Amino acid sequence: MQNSPIAATRKPLDLTSSAFLIVAFLTGIAGALQTPTLSLFLTEEVHVRPAMVGFFFTGSAIIGILVSQFLAGRSDRKGDRKSLIFVCCLLGALACVLFAWNRNYFVLLFVGVFLSSFGSTANPQMFALAREHADRTGREAVMFSSILRAQVSLAWVIGPPIAYALALGFGFTTMYLSAAFAFVVCSVMVRLLLPSMRKEVVTKSTTLEAPRRNRRDALLLFVACTMMWGCNSLYIINMPLYIINELHLPEKLAGVMMGTAAGLEIPTMLIAGYYAKRFGKRFLMRIAGVAGLLFYIGMLTLHNEFMLLGLQLLNAIFIGILAGIGMLYFQDLMPGQAGAATTLYTNTTRVGWIIAGSMAGVVAEIWNYHTVFYIALGMIAITAYCMMKIKDI
Repeated sequence: MQNSPIAATRKPLDLTSSAFLIVAFLTGIAGALQTPTLSLFLTEEVHVRPAMVGFFFTGSAIIGILVSQFLAGRSDRKGDRKSLIFVCCLLGALACVLFAWNRNYFVLLFVGVFLSSFGSTANPQMFALAREHADRTGREAVMFSSILRAQVSLAWVIGPPIAYALALGFGFTTMYLSAAFAFVVCSVMVRLLLPSMRKEVVTKSTTLEAPRRNRRDALLLFVACTMMWGCNSLYIINMPLYIINELHLPEKLAGVMMGTAAGLEIPTMLIAGYYAKRFGKRFLMRIAGVAGLLFYIGMLTLHNEFMLLGLQLLNAIFIGILAGIGMLYFQDLMPGQAGAATTLYTNTTRVGWIIAGSMAGVVAEIWNYHTVFYIALGMIAITAYCMMKIKDI
């Protein structure tokens, strides 16, 4: 009889945790169905020049920053995150429906991207809700968050190949409607299964604070992570068009390459987390920089289908360490400022998208898609300089 109350309390917690895992996977799938094929969609369906493709990604990043910052501040101060995630999923589905049937560039950029920015915000808000849930229920927050991140990575293993299969086999309309369906299912699960968390009073200063200590090193790390995420964004924007238009390889290869890299990133994150205490975060970040250097040299010199797939191991080391260790490094450099450190790290991905979107299309239009990878090598060189100057914690 004594065990029955415990079992009764554990069961809903397990159901809630499972719901978090499924929601993380579905929001990841929705993103993985859209982002990898976006440059191909704009080129083949909307019929715009490479420069306009790059401008679209830049505009998307800027609008995304404005929307996500507004929602992040609002969700931290008032309201229920569960309701916000529910609305974001519905707006994300609406954006997918718009992309499915509209082919006007400016409508997609200003209306579609605005709506999809809400959809993409559902994922980080879900992580924030999961952290609050873990803290209140006494679960181990770090491991729970790591498992959720693995679900997103898993979504990116299968998402890109499915996206290319749907887009090339059935058309972009079917692909975007599939993403909309994922958002709708996600919204239903959020409404029925995720917990509601009442807001406690929080100070506004946490997300806006500058580093109190190690300011120079935090700035160097910000530049390094921005360059690394910028390289990855250049790759996502440029690679599908490079594979198809210049190397004349099978169109589905781009999706397989992205899925392979995402699959290899999962063990990379876990291994990096295991060895972080032994070797230090700076050492691991330097390994990521070396892997990125070799990867982009390989992209410039290797044109065989199987060699390009083999290169994804280097890409996985590059991004897996960055995604797994980068935020923790910021938190080490900014003790007592976990919120500000996390925000600073998150902004490196957004600034990286802005830089990549500004450069990728223009460089491809003036020269070619191959040249874009030389830009990535230059960004890796900046990363290497920053990582040589930064101190270990």
